Amino acid sequence: MDYRDRHVVVTGGTGALGTAVVAALVEAGASCHVPYMHAGEAERFAFRTHRQVKLVTVSSLADETEVARLYDGVPKLWASIHLAGGFTMAAVGETKKSDLMLQIETNFVTAFLCCRAAVNAIARAGQGGRIVNTAARPGLEWRSGAGMTAYAASKAAVAAFTAALAEEVAKSGILVNAVAPSIMDTPANRAAMPQADYAAWPKVAEVAATILFLASPDNKVTRGGVVPVYGRS
Repeated sequence: MDYRDRHVVVTGGTGALGTAVVAALVEAGASCHVPYMHAGEAERFAFRTHRQVKLVTVSSLADETEVARLYDGVPKLWASIHLAGGFTMAAVGETKKSDLMLQIETNFVTAFLCCRAAVNAIARAGQGGRIVNTAARPGLEWRSGAGMTAYAASKAAVAAFTAALAEEVAKSGILVNAVAPSIMDTPANRAAMPQADYAAWPKVAEVAATILFLASPDNKVTRGGVVPVYGRS
């Protein structure tokens, strides 16, 4: 896949999956714009000094002004990949309204605002483009969201939004899709679940490969998909 001369925003790009996505993108020739909130994220990021990577500090991706500033700084946007989000696990009886709203803001509102900004930025460039959101397995298989209902609902909103937006902007040459990972093989997940079968979990590089195709010019027909990336789990 050839991303030369193409600019791509990757939210959540300093995380485990984001690093794998950025690695694949720069290898394919892309120029990556990676927002971050905390200095520690940038300091740990393996590609912080890469000539094809621009780190952009933001206070919140749920803030309209900050999101607009991020996208206004990208020349001729081709693709926007939205990996930023949050997770919480709690029984519904222990989930406060503030917990629910935080999941909605962190997972759904950030995706919505970044998609809106990306649609406008891609339209300004006038060459069409791609958007990839991140849902999750509990956002598709609702019963698997027991014990994490706020998270499942917020990711289900991302999935529904993706399909609706894909239909809305298809005639503008913008193809919108999402991936829905199960538990991925990351150091943090291994530490949280030391008895799990790590071999069955999808690897971040494998999930990144799916994202890379959906965001690429090689993807000419796929839109409105919420692609399960479960590995063997």
